[in-house]
Amino acid sequence: MATNYDYEEAPATYDEAHRQDLGYDPNFVPDSVKSLVVHLYRHIREKNVYEIHQMYEISFQTLSDRLFKDTPWPSVDAVAHFVDNDQVFCLLYREMWFRHIYARLSPTLKQRIDSWDNYCSLFQVVLHSVVNMQLPNQWLWDMVDEFVYQFQSFCQYRAKMKNKTEQEIALLRQYDQAWNVYGVLNYLQAFVEKSNIIQILEQEKEGLEQFTATDGYDYSGGSNVLKVLGYFSMVGLLRVHCLLGDYQTGLKCLLPIDISQQGVYTSVIGSHITTIYHYGFANLMLRRYVDAIREFNKMLLYIYKTKQYHQKSPQYEQILKKNEQMYALLAICLSLCPQVKLVEETVNSQLREKYGEKMARMQRYDDEAFAIYDELFSYACPKFITPSAPSFEEPLVNYNQDAYRLQLKLFLYEVKQQQLLSGVRTFLKVYSTISLGKLANYMEVDDPTLRTILLTYKHKTHAVDSEGKVISNADVDFYIDDVRKTFSLCKYLCAAEKMCFKLPCVLYNFIAADTDGIHKQLWTNLRLAFQVTLLQDMIHVVESKPVKRYGDYFLRQIVKLEGVINDMDRIKLD
Repeated sequence: MATNYDYEEAPATYDEAHRQDLGYDPNFVPDSVKSLVVHLYRHIREKNVYEIHQMYEISFQTLSDRLFKDTPWPSVDAVAHFVDNDQVFCLLYREMWFRHIYARLSPTLKQRIDSWDNYCSLFQVVLHSVVNMQLPNQWLWDMVDEFVYQFQSFCQYRAKMKNKTEQEIALLRQYDQAWNVYGVLNYLQAFVEKSNIIQILEQEKEGLEQFTATDGYDYSGGSNVLKVLGYFSMVGLLRVHCLLGDYQTGLKCLLPIDISQQGVYTSVIGSHITTIYHYGFANLMLRRYVDAIREFNKMLLYIYKTKQYHQKSPQYEQILKKNEQMYALLAICLSLCPQVKLVEETVNSQLREKYGEKMARMQRYDDEAFAIYDELFSYACPKFITPSAPSFEEPLVNYNQDAYRLQLKLFLYEVKQQQLLSGVRTFLKVYSTISLGKLANYMEVDDPTLRTILLTYKHKTHAVDSEGKVISNADVDFYIDDVRKTFSLCKYLCAAEKMCFKLPCVLYNFIAADTDGIHKQLWTNLRLAFQVTLLQDMIHVVESKPVKRYGDYFLRQIVKLEGVINDMDRIKLD
């Protein structure tokens, strides 16, 4: 067990004292680090995934907390001879070395560039060589996640040009291809294509593959590295495109993964949260509110039930942060599209506790409401980036907020377009049918303006899904029975017996009962009916009925009963 050689307490204490006396020395390798490196290398060669996971997830973090809180790990050159100068292991170690720098220190520009070079070397080996090893899904996900994070961090760093030194500007000029957006996208796309992961997932639907059933691991002695990196790269592509504001392309990259089902992406909590967060946000920006609400609800309910199991995880703070951001995004979705029936009672109670008051104010669509939309969006949105390099010939200015301001502007413009929809929705919920003229009087607008508002309501409550189909987000929908078209056809009928089949029953009273002068009487009555119906265009309301979830109610009561029984069992009776 990896935890059994938790790296001798006595030597670790000596290492710590020795480092405090001498300061950081990149060539000094404590005994505990040497032990970790040697055992990790051996387990990778033996494809012992369980031990690799324990050492990667627990032992590495333990040593980082104990010895390297504010200093880097020993350099790769210092540990290379312990692992026979193995190229792949040294690249993996260096990737972890840079990740530690980003997590606990502040990387320099040179370190950012060196990290890019290391990722290029590592990915080239995986893509163009035979890598015969198995790594935990957690480690492979962290590679993709960190790769995208460091790209995002570099773009933000480069966009703050105002206070750059001459040396930093010279380095940026010299290494202008470092963290280039095309390079990042090309590597992620190369993993998807070279791994054939899309074909593997298609074959799995036909029962020809067991990729999901085995969590991506190859139990026949092969390697899982390329396939799982290809799988997680689809999530990475979604995230990158969201950072760039290209939501349609991001969702298209995720299409091979069925997020309505369990998959390899759910085997790692960080991957699961990142996938749903960016999927939901992209759908929010594309006005597919129902899809966003449905996935946010499932993810928030999952975190609510399982977050206590991740309290000791180094990702726990990030889990809580994304949890709060998704609640804010769910509040936005429900304010723009009140589909509360899609939200579980547990999630809804948490949401009302956090944002109930703000959501009520957001329905007013005044300046205060727009300020709340601004606040929630700014808190919960991704850190958008401008991927282009600065112009060094022009005066140096900061442009790191430009992409965020553009996305915020587009979002608030969308919110303002929906300003009148809340009033329409209120009236539609009250009536099952209402004439166009009556609704126009209530809303204090003329008929043409009301038709424009109703058309806007139809437009804003419908969206186009990934398959090109029009989907509805409306909790209350309607259609207008434009009877004038029916009567214009009836007006040209000459036979009295045909008229009975064309006119609505409400107009039968206008038909003369006697046959004397029937044609004259008929046309007189038709003209009268035509004049009446011009004022009687009817709006018919279609309200979706929520599905009652009896199972959820009984499950909640069972859990409460079990809690009461457990409390009673703990009571000692005299």
